[in-house]
Amino acid sequence: MYDATQKRRILIVEDERAIQQVLCFFLRHHNFEVMAAYNGQEAMRMIPDFQPHLIILDLMMHPGSGWDVLQWLRLNSLMPRIPVLVVSALVHLSEQLHGFEEGAIEYVTKPTQPSVLVERVCSLLELSIEQRMVLQHQRMEEQRKRLNRLSAPQPDEFVY
Repeated sequence: MYDATQKRRILIVEDERAIQQVLCFFLRHHNFEVMAAYNGQEAMRMIPDFQPHLIILDLMMHPGSGWDVLQWLRLNSLMPRIPVLVVSALVHLSEQLHGFEEGAIEYVTKPTQPSVLVERVCSLLELSIEQRMVLQHQRMEEQRKRLNRLSAPQPDEFVY
């Protein structure tokens, strides 16, 4: 799928300095080339030159949110070629579904262990573009089913 001698480039887009530093440390320790941006605007300026193999993206940042980055990537036809792993404090299923609909291939809620993210990064980079698209659609459908199940009227648990 890729040349094993080539270092894989990861762009971390995260406005919380401590989270960004820990992710950079863990990914560099696993032999990735890493760059970091503190907001969406900075990320959109960096992507054309850095050409990341994967983006780890927070959603709530200013100026330029993660939502803005997802839209920019889609408008510039950079997805699904560049997979996006969202790492966000937005935990509602509807927000997660929206993340998949906007093009994210994976959605992890904060807080999470850095080792879990490294494992997800490695797994995603092993997939072909076609496999990533299938995974994204599977995740989207899973979230839709969960939302439908939770929003469906529930029968009373007590029978009188």
